[in-house]
Amino acid sequence: MIVRLRNIERNDLPSLYEFQLDPEANQLAATNPRSAEVFDAHWEKILQDQNVIVKAILVGDLLAGCISCFKSDEIDVVGYWLGREFWGKGSATRALQLLLVQISMRPLLARVAVSNIGSLRVLQKCGFSIVRHEHAPGDDRYIECEEAVLILEQNVTATSIHELHGRQV
Repeated sequence: MIVRLRNIERNDLPSLYEFQLDPEANQLAATNPRSAEVFDAHWEKILQDQNVIVKAILVGDLLAGCISCFKSDEIDVVGYWLGREFWGKGSATRALQLLLVQISMRPLLARVAVSNIGSLRVLQKCGFSIVRHEHAPGDDRYIECEEAVLILEQNVTATSIHELHGRQV
């Protein structure tokens, strides 16, 4: 499996919209899907924001999802979303490894529902450590849940990822 990142293209958006509608994905991520109108407005804002780094995740030639780094309350945060057919195959881990080599911001924060074991594993494989659990209140986008807050403090390089996983980047 070859995973690579590239810039988001407008023709990726319909597939990304469909990915975020998946009920099982939303249950795992403790999110509510966005309506088409809200999704389009969200992505318009993202694509115009020079401070957001967002990439398409490709597995082979197939769009598998997206990954991003953005500011939230003045803290750099990473997030990702994959279509269900790409779960459990290492695609998210590899995409995060690739992003971490491309960006220099540290520390990086990630938040994930504690029930989302797969995503917790992805983050920990890439060097993130759980620093606390906290109650996340619900809103239009997020479902009330217990979240793990993870942080990546060191400068992850191709070499350190190789050491974490025993393979070439």
